Amino acid sequence: MPSGLPPAARLHRPSEYAAALKGRRIARGALFVVSSPRESCPGVRRLGLVVPKRHAPLAVTRNAIKRVIREAFRLRRDTLPDGDLVFRLVNRPAPASLTALKRQVRAEIDTLLERVAKC
Repeated sequence: MPSGLPPAARLHRPSEYAAALKGRRIARGALFVVSSPRESCPGVRRLGLVVPKRHAPLAVTRNAIKRVIREAFRLRRDTLPDGDLVFRLVNRPAPASLTALKRQVRAEIDTLLERVAKC
């Protein structure tokens, strides 16, 4: 059985992203902002990622950030409230090795997911 995030657990359409980004901000960290739409579907927990090129110019960096966020979400998905969550990178990470960047992102995402779980 694949351990990845199933397609039903991800946002796909621009309208879904727009609704979440226009909704409320649930949590904010040094690098990320977590948004959620005002209305949510019961029993559904989905993830959306916005990692713009201007904050992470290298594709390798953007993809590493997305992989770390998806894995953290997958592991905590059952403890989160129902609804869509969009993680948006709002600040450029400090120059560091890819391993250090992954650790920094994982630490911040874990903190943000804990805040979201308490909402």
